[in-house]
Amino acid sequence: MNSATPPPDPDEVPWLSNDEMTAWMSLTGMLMTLPAAIDAQLKRDSGLNFFEYSILVSLERPEDHKVRMSVLAMMAGGSMSRLSHAVSRLEKQGWVRRVASEGESRCISAELTEAGLAALVAAAPGHVREVRRLVFDPLNGTQVKQMQRICREVVGVTDPAAAATVDEISQLIEG
Repeated sequence: MNSATPPPDPDEVPWLSNDEMTAWMSLTGMLMTLPAAIDAQLKRDSGLNFFEYSILVSLERPEDHKVRMSVLAMMAGGSMSRLSHAVSRLEKQGWVRRVASEGESRCISAELTEAGLAALVAAAPGHVREVRRLVFDPLNGTQVKQMQRICREVVGVTDPAAAATVDEISQLIEG
């Protein structure tokens, strides 16, 4: 018999340290309050919720303003059912239309209309001001870089596909 340390008990929970618990409570507080604040500003100023705004932003990026619905659901961070309901609301506004995907008759894409682009252009300044006020104004440049790294790490663990998308977009932004 050797005197090596016994393996850890699988039933023993590695509880959070005080620093980890404080960080976790700060994060959960932000996760509970920030989306509601962003939603409130968008609804007040443009009649959109953040999910709908994310759909319009995702449709604005490609040159033809079209994205397959399955891809759009991933880009906007929602299920196909949630996306379908949101696209229906945006269609009623005349901001989005469903079209057959080119070369894929069984696939449906969402397309941003001229009116949808105008709605996005009108909503963007207020949204950016609110994001700046709530997220970036309280931080210095070093903290922004730290937040960037921390968020990328956490997203990489929670959803590697989303992390890859974030990395692609970040590379485009950074040039």
